[in-house]
Amino acid sequence: MNKLIATLIAGLMVTAAHAQTTAPTTTAADNRIVKAEASAEKDVIKAEQKEIKTAVKADQKLNKTVAKASEAKGDAHAKLVKTHTDAAASVAKADPEDRAKALAKAEGKVADANLKAEKKMIKADEKVLKAQVDAAADKATASAKTEQVRAEAQADVHKAAAKN
Repeated sequence: MNKLIATLIAGLMVTAAHAQTTAPTTTAADNRIVKAEASAEKDVIKAEQKEIKTAVKADQKLNKTVAKASEAKGDAHAKLVKTHTDAAASVAKADPEDRAKALAKAEGKVADANLKAEKKMIKADEKVLKAQVDAAADKATASAKTEQVRAEAQADVHKAAAKN
């Protein structure tokens, strides 16, 4: 019976010793992985901030261009209206025998003013469209860079995990 008790006590001691040695501990590999994940997260956050900053700048530039284009269109329209008014006034002031000549001259001025105003409006629209394309390209480039940083960060985490 003493041998049985001694065997049971010895088994209990071995089990207790085994349980203590297998207690979960953090290893150097776990620390590398945690550090890699933290570094990766930091890099991704920086890249996302850059992407947002680029998008905001692109939108501001686009808004500025749209405002300038709107102002240019308004100026062109105002000049056109003034030319129409001046032409109508010059026809009204003309003598009855010179009225046909004044009307022809006024129509020529109005036609030139219409063409000039249309050209200014087209150029303004062209600048807006170019700004829209540039803004979209800037945003797409920033997004691609962010995705690249994400992929590199993920690769670094996997590399740290593979060093086990």
